[in-house]
Amino acid sequence: MTGAHKLQLGLVMLAAGILYVVHSFLRFARFESRGYDLGIFDQAVRQYAMFKAPIVPVKGVDFNLLGDHFHPILAVLAPFYWIWNDPRMLGIVLALLLVSTAIPVYLFTRPRFGHLGALLTSAALLLWWPFQAIVNWDFHEIAFGVPIMAWIIWAFDKGRYWLVTGLSASLLLVREDMGITMVAVGIVLLFHRQWLKAALTAALGLLGYLAVTGYLIPLFSPEGEFSYWQYTALGATAGAAVLFLVTHPLQSIAILFDHQLKWALWLLTFVPLALLPFASPYVILGAPLFLSRLFNDRLNTWAPVYQYDAIMAPILIMSAVHVLGKLAIRFDWSRARLIGPAWLLSISVIATLFFPMVFPLGKTVTGQGWPPAELIAAKEKAVAMIPDGVCIEAADSVVPHLTTRTYVGLHGDIGDDLSSWMIIDFNVEELGGWDPLTPDQALERATDLGFKPVAPEEQGILVLHRDIPVDPVCSSYLQR
Repeated sequence: MTGAHKLQLGLVMLAAGILYVVHSFLRFARFESRGYDLGIFDQAVRQYAMFKAPIVPVKGVDFNLLGDHFHPILAVLAPFYWIWNDPRMLGIVLALLLVSTAIPVYLFTRPRFGHLGALLTSAALLLWWPFQAIVNWDFHEIAFGVPIMAWIIWAFDKGRYWLVTGLSASLLLVREDMGITMVAVGIVLLFHRQWLKAALTAALGLLGYLAVTGYLIPLFSPEGEFSYWQYTALGATAGAAVLFLVTHPLQSIAILFDHQLKWALWLLTFVPLALLPFASPYVILGAPLFLSRLFNDRLNTWAPVYQYDAIMAPILIMSAVHVLGKLAIRFDWSRARLIGPAWLLSISVIATLFFPMVFPLGKTVTGQGWPPAELIAAKEKAVAMIPDGVCIEAADSVVPHLTTRTYVGLHGDIGDDLSSWMIIDFNVEELGGWDPLTPDQALERATDLGFKPVAPEEQGILVLHRDIPVDPVCSSYLQR
């Protein structure tokens, strides 16, 4: 890899990173960012930065985020908050994680497609819709797994199998379900005839998953249990689900295609890659996460443009490169080494300009689709009314603008006794959270609790206050 090649790859990464950060900052400035998930992760990382447990009021009073999902890797972000204590720092971190993925993808692709083909492939990855989706999500812990997964495939390709196992083990710090992904890594190791390493990796992943979901998460959870079993189509428990998969394979397969959103996800994921990933064993690495979404009870997990797609992107693109490289040699399709990456990049560029629902960075590129300036100004005015150090219940889009100086939660999620301020947004159907209130429900509750408007409603934004002492829980939350 020459100096010129490094420079060209660096420029591609820099351009993508700038686009990601600009989009992230614009979302924040225009109140498109959300408490779910930017507010959640901002509160958690800020607590880590103060050497405190990740207590996240957006999830509830005294809610330790390690009792929700297990992602201790978030603690490594604390030093970034020592530099700039702001939710937008997470957008910068996200951009760094995503663009770094281009390096292993380039190194994997270059021996197969040459420099230009590898450069185009890296650019296509960085502009592909799964990366755009997670940037538009503001932040998520799965972002740590994206470059790790790409390096795992690179290590497979180089025959560095102990490195594969080591990198896979680090995924256990990203999220509890990565333990099942480690089992998939073990299966791929079998294709490489690494019997001992396959058994070790799979066993470590399975034991890690069971330990985290059976002990560590319940240890921190307010309910004392892991509360994310949402696969009742397969069974009421994990054991029942496994039994159903084994005894009813055809019914299990049918569940993967029983809704139009699931079909859309299948098509959007694999058709642009000409179904090539299905011919590579590396696609197995993405199977646990992809299939778990389709088996999930929640409809929104079936939809394309979801943050979890980001970790699938390097798996699928590198799988496609793996297969296309072999086909190019077998059938002497030398042009395929450039046509394939150019095709994918062209799709991304065109779709970014014309299909912002799937390629949301198009809003930043075209400048279209943002909220009206009057609504943004009304939200800015509402946020400015809130004093520092108080407890407040706020609409989802307002939460990230209050996390740096208040104890902020969503409406109805921090009890009835703490909050002295509220911001209600009547422009939305629901105000955010796991069991969200409607604006009318929030207003009725506010009235019952003694809240009064402090100013007339403006652009559908209403600020309310009640005269109660500031609880020490609120005033001490952001103190070291």
